[in-house]
Amino acid sequence: MTTERAEEKVRETLNAVALDRVRAPANLVEQVVRRRSRRRFSQAAGAAVAVAAISVGAVFGFGGGTGHDRPVRPATSPATPPEGWEPWQSNSPGASERGCLVDGSALYCSGSEYDAAKIDANTGKRLWTVKVNREGDGIDHPFAVRDGVVYAYRNHTARNAPDGDYAGGTDLMAVDADTGDVLWKVEMPQDDRTAQAAMLIDGAVLANTPSVRTMSALDPLTGKEKWRHTWDKGTVCQRAVLSGVPYLACLPDVEKPEATEVLRLDPATGSATKVATLPGGQQLMGTTGDRLVLIAAQGEGEGGKDLRLTTVSGSGERVSRPYRTVGATATSEVIGGRLISVSWQGKASAYSLTTGKTLWTRPAGVEMPDQDTMQEFASPVASKRQGVVYFLGSDGELSGLDLRTGKQVWRGHADLGKPRPGIADRPQLLLYEDVLVARNGSKLVSLLPRTGG
Repeated sequence: MTTERAEEKVRETLNAVALDRVRAPANLVEQVVRRRSRRRFSQAAGAAVAVAAISVGAVFGFGGGTGHDRPVRPATSPATPPEGWEPWQSNSPGASERGCLVDGSALYCSGSEYDAAKIDANTGKRLWTVKVNREGDGIDHPFAVRDGVVYAYRNHTARNAPDGDYAGGTDLMAVDADTGDVLWKVEMPQDDRTAQAAMLIDGAVLANTPSVRTMSALDPLTGKEKWRHTWDKGTVCQRAVLSGVPYLACLPDVEKPEATEVLRLDPATGSATKVATLPGGQQLMGTTGDRLVLIAAQGEGEGGKDLRLTTVSGSGERVSRPYRTVGATATSEVIGGRLISVSWQGKASAYSLTTGKTLWTRPAGVEMPDQDTMQEFASPVASKRQGVVYFLGSDGELSGLDLRTGKQVWRGHADLGKPRPGIADRPQLLLYEDVLVARNGSKLVSLLPRTGG
């Protein structure tokens, strides 16, 4: 296991632990990962920490129970294929093991041989590639595409340290979406390639550079710095973007922080304005519409399931409501105005961020990996037009639940091969309009879920 993969495993594991409030403080994720990044743990140390984390929480997975005995009824709207699309599957080692991003009619992927690869989403044909700089076994893939430019990561140097270990770092790079030419590169201060490391804002790329406590706005065409914002030592700042405007959720790097401050950064100048102060250590879950979504423990007790979800608008208006987990949480994802969660028992639930009510709890309809293994899962995806949320199981089984009621409206299968013993694969489920793209390792399968009509 690489250092980067181990760090991401720790991040995911601790997010699960924090969400279920099993011994973990709300800011434990950033504490552990940031400290590990600063120290640049070796490969062996990274694996050891990941294993230790598993003993506290467990790795994520999708829920068991096939749900085959549940009635299936039409979804909100039938699925229709994009023009020019036909079902396809591909197995091209080196291009997609690290994951993919959908933009328009293209997939932008990363793998063991290529830091970036463009694949036609209609046919599965590879269009161009950017060869890796040294090994390509990280946990990252292109994270954004805008105005004909693809933004991704690569190793900073191909050199080896005297002991043979990786001696480089991470570069943020911009690639021409038509040709695959690398336009510019900027060195990052650590090997953090998660969604927190870089993101698009109005007129710039907001990146965690040149220090671990700094976010800089980079010109999207040249990589030149426009402005930077640095926070104090001993502070952890989580990051998100609302309608092109960057926000930080900052809290002291201590076990029990008293408060979390939400800051708005001007996308043109970087000037900071405090918009809200929330009690305790808040964990940023995602965004919905024009609001940030944060979660924290309710009360001082450890090990409880009572949490509090708070949404904060760009102007600082906040709404806080209680939230109770349904079983030990395997994964949670903010999708539209809902928090979609799956328990280790295979129960999926939808919680309304608008009303604070649990809308439904149903079997997810897919098989989950063994909780004690390192095998991972795919995050759910939802089609707003169809009104369906989709899940991918560890065996390639697919399930679609009605977003309104949770009833299963479709099931299918993607031939992604059997999980490889001892290999911590990261399956992925993507939406290309109404088409599903399922990926595991280097294998990609594109199919249309016939959910209605």
